[in-house]
Amino acid sequence: MTPAKQTQSWLPGIFNDFFGDEWITKSRSTVPAVNIMEDEKCYTVELAVPGLCKDEISIRIDDDNHLTITVDSVKEEEKRGKYLRREFSRSQFTQTLVLPDNIDDTRIEARQENGLLTIEIPKKKTSENTEPKKIDIK
Repeated sequence: MTPAKQTQSWLPGIFNDFFGDEWITKSRSTVPAVNIMEDEKCYTVELAVPGLCKDEISIRIDDDNHLTITVDSVKEEEKRGKYLRREFSRSQFTQTLVLPDNIDDTRIEARQENGLLTIEIPKKKTSENTEPKKIDIK
């Protein structure tokens, strides 16, 4: 028997429509779990970051509309003795999300509370006029 291959196929198709097929890039396998939600006003990204303080987290948007979340955590020194069992460690990671074009990057807000980093990404306001614009033929 071969081990199950991990894929991103569990994501709903709408994320592929808005975020593209490569909506998420992980630089290491220790990248924390991420949730992405959408409503009519915004996208919400949640990242599990237990034990990290906000000074260890950096969030940036580049010119290509990529949201990059980076954690630069100081690795723990083994000053108190050797580990008998170690199932987690603090390390560096980078998570990149390709954002859709309909966001308002001037109003993005982030907060960290109880081990959860939440990033609110507002959508651009759309015109109230829902009728198609008529183009006159000359």
